[in-house]
Amino acid sequence: MTFGNCRKVLTPNHADLLQRYLRDCKLRKIQSADQYWRAVTRFVAWSEENGIDPLEFKKSNFKEYLLYLQEVRGLIHKSLEIEFSRLSDFYGYLVDEGIIDFNPIPEFRKRNIRAYKASSESQQRRVVSVMDAAKMVGSALETRDRAIILLLLKTGIRCHELCELDVSDIDTDKLTVTVKPTPKRSNGELYFDHETADTLRLWLVVRSSRRGADEPALFTTNQGGRIKHDQVERTVKRHAERIGLHNPNSKKLKDRFTPHCCRHWFTTHLIRAGMSRDFVKELRGDARHEAIDIYNHIDKKELRESYLAHIPQLGV
Repeated sequence: MTFGNCRKVLTPNHADLLQRYLRDCKLRKIQSADQYWRAVTRFVAWSEENGIDPLEFKKSNFKEYLLYLQEVRGLIHKSLEIEFSRLSDFYGYLVDEGIIDFNPIPEFRKRNIRAYKASSESQQRRVVSVMDAAKMVGSALETRDRAIILLLLKTGIRCHELCELDVSDIDTDKLTVTVKPTPKRSNGELYFDHETADTLRLWLVVRSSRRGADEPALFTTNQGGRIKHDQVERTVKRHAERIGLHNPNSKKLKDRFTPHCCRHWFTTHLIRAGMSRDFVKELRGDARHEAIDIYNHIDKKELRESYLAHIPQLGV
């Protein structure tokens, strides 16, 4: 069985099934439905390339696909979790449609993805300095790329949350960004500083003359559509690699720099600057798991002032 690149042309039956699945995702109002569809399409393409019927998958086939994701695409644990979570949704759809009898993914994830997590978590992420972060932002000559990297660094926003931002979600006068609600986020308003605001204002001017200027999305592609998760990831990696922060050929976390590393940078340097851990948790938007967290009301004015006092300045 080969682990080579997958072809993009699917059999008509599978292509039709994937289109029906995409419509179902949108009907259920799944955020980033296109990303679910692309993950499942990759899986089905890989299956066909290796002579496997994706509707008659065996446990050994799942293991082969897991190896493909690890060894060829170089995915780390978090990305593997996302891929198989989307596959689980697809198989759940097949069960609901009466195409298959049960969803095999949950049990496979429980046994195999968690085992991979145990080995991968022994690795430490790279702690990027403020100077390195400034170099990375400075390497981004395109205004859109600079705004993306700054917003990731200065707000700790998750990549998929950034992709869902609209122009109306940004207030460069109040230095706030409103994120769409998700199960993982306990707050809806994030802060950014003046150097981020200046870059965002410049991007909005540039954006107004680009294709897709009438679209609601804050960050658009050269074709005018809303930017996608994988495009943001490629953007961040490209600029990180340019200054030696990202080695695409290494499987070690400390040698790689992804959008999630910006969230790690945000958290690390706020704590190092002396910000209260309760404030850092609030800014990160970590889901509240304990009853006491629900009653821990934080003064928003004090939080904003503390953020502006502690967030590192990059001199851009």
